[in-house]
Amino acid sequence: MESKNPVFSRSRQQAGGWAGPAPSPDQLQHMYDAPSYAQPTRPAYRTMTLDDVVVRGFLTLGALVVAAAAAWILNVPPMVAIGAAIVALILGLIASFTQSTNPALILGYAVFEGVFLGKISFLFESYFGGSGSIVLQAVLGTAFAFAAVLTVYSLRIIRVTPKLVKYGIAAAIAALGLVLVNLVVGLFNDGGLGLRTDSPIGWAFSVVMILIGCFFLLLDFDAIEQGVKQGAPEKFAWQCAFGLTLSLVWIYLEILRFVSYFTNSD
Repeated sequence: MESKNPVFSRSRQQAGGWAGPAPSPDQLQHMYDAPSYAQPTRPAYRTMTLDDVVVRGFLTLGALVVAAAAAWILNVPPMVAIGAAIVALILGLIASFTQSTNPALILGYAVFEGVFLGKISFLFESYFGGSGSIVLQAVLGTAFAFAAVLTVYSLRIIRVTPKLVKYGIAAAIAALGLVLVNLVVGLFNDGGLGLRTDSPIGWAFSVVMILIGCFFLLLDFDAIEQGVKQGAPEKFAWQCAFGLTLSLVWIYLEILRFVSYFTNSD
């Protein structure tokens, strides 16, 4: 029976059978130098691993925590904190829209964001008792949210699908739009729409904002998993670390506000 393999067919046509003339030394050298197309090609870069994300995540969060602690201890002036927040916003937008993997840019964002968080945390703590309870509760709440979302994602209780992403992004845009409207209305009416007040509406909106932060954390976990599976470059770990930090900052601030509603300011 005639083989369908074109290499075998060509050999029969050239040699009239399975046996053929012995290759010359030049032919042997050419065969030796020729690349082996049967072997899979390897990327010219080292691919990202989960350990890369963990290490860079600790570096980014570590820079943020150190900066926040310094701002707390030094009790930086409010204008310094506001300036740091503006710089952090600019760096964060650049890193987000350009998908930057530049360590200096991402660590710079973490430092400036940390200064702002340190001052905000100090003000909340000073106003709501100064015992360390409200900030500690917010930190523990953020850690719990991280662990809960990681567990839900690992067990595949919630799967990241295109439909979920579409609805989640739409909800986030709508929430941010309401925040802006509330801010504008607040210029003419004390409390605005009541979204950021100690009221049932404010409580419900804070819960929604926390859930949106958890949704973005879910997207971060999916991006990390897909990056590892698809062989993303090692430097992509910096973008993953930035995304995790951004989501955790969102969740922390919203939990801090939510806890403040139920904490006495005596």
